[in-house]
Amino acid sequence: MPQELPLSGVRVLDFAQFLAGPVAALRLCDLGAEVIKIERPDGGDLCRGMIVNDQRLDGDSLVFHTFNRGKKSVAADLKKPSELEAIKRLIETADVMIHNFRPGVMERIGLGYDTVRGLNPRIVYGAVSGYGTKGPWVKKPGQDLLAQSLSGIAWLSGNEDDGPVPTGYAMLDVATAGNLVQGILACLVRRGTTGMGGLVEVDLMSTAVDMTFEQLTCFLNDENRQPRRHSIGNANPYQPAPYGVYKTADGYIAFAMTPLSKTAELLNAPEIADFSQDQAFEKLDDIKAIVARIFETKPTQVWLDKLEPAGVWCAPVLDWPQFVDTDGFAALDALQTITGSSGATAVTTSCPIRIDGAKTQASKAGPALGADTAELLS
Repeated sequence: MPQELPLSGVRVLDFAQFLAGPVAALRLCDLGAEVIKIERPDGGDLCRGMIVNDQRLDGDSLVFHTFNRGKKSVAADLKKPSELEAIKRLIETADVMIHNFRPGVMERIGLGYDTVRGLNPRIVYGAVSGYGTKGPWVKKPGQDLLAQSLSGIAWLSGNEDDGPVPTGYAMLDVATAGNLVQGILACLVRRGTTGMGGLVEVDLMSTAVDMTFEQLTCFLNDENRQPRRHSIGNANPYQPAPYGVYKTADGYIAFAMTPLSKTAELLNAPEIADFSQDQAFEKLDDIKAIVARIFETKPTQVWLDKLEPAGVWCAPVLDWPQFVDTDGFAALDALQTITGSSGATAVTTSCPIRIDGAKTQASKAGPALGADTAELLS
């Protein structure tokens, strides 16, 4: 690990809860920043009690520790004037501040951007919301599944006869966190040349639009017609045959962009050769039905041994037990062990960014509620 990470000396105040805001603060922490969670004294970040899969560490949700490893914690009741003033003094020492309250909440507390900028003109203020700061959805809960559902994303996955299929993980929360980190780092660079802080605002719905830029652009330039998911092996409704996932004799295979002539040759399927490349989208269901029938006749590895040497983009579809058992996963060095204050440990993912050729590791689990209050507010 580098002796000094790029954000060493940067202080971040993390007022956020659950996922998008804390994950953004986590990435800054991974890159060397001192991250201080500001939490309610009565229970702290609500994610501490969000027990998933009945897994805990130091009495808090294990999920909480995955988002908050390596951070510090200050417990303060922002409704009490004396404690709010103490937090304002801490803000004067900070470089970055992050929150994910609904629009207007921080202003009512007395920590809106204008107030905070008055306390610390150099601060970079990051705000996460579900749907931006205006419009009819502002007061809706900013939650990943809801944003996927409202944005149309849930109608991109699955086959034609399936209902909506959301992703099995909080895709928009994590992507929104990435957008926030980009904005914060950009403002820190600007501050380095001008001395001026800044306001960075991101929201889940804008992230949903941005993440689907390829598909949504196709839709917007196709008379706003809803894309039709493929009957078989749908992976992208705008990609022509044979693009998709197919069942084999013993599993599944992903088969990416391949000209029909090459597909016909490699699969020994002269009936595919009867279709011109121009028909790869118009007749995609017919073509994919042929491809699906052929793939089912042999095991996945047999197909890989034939297709990969021919330069075809393809891969087995692995489940997690298979994935983590591969040499490819081992080469990523993607895991780390975190240790709680009690000495209990858990395995989780590590920062995916390498700095000067080395992975960053934060071996400390999330902080106990208020563990650093006395030190930081004294």
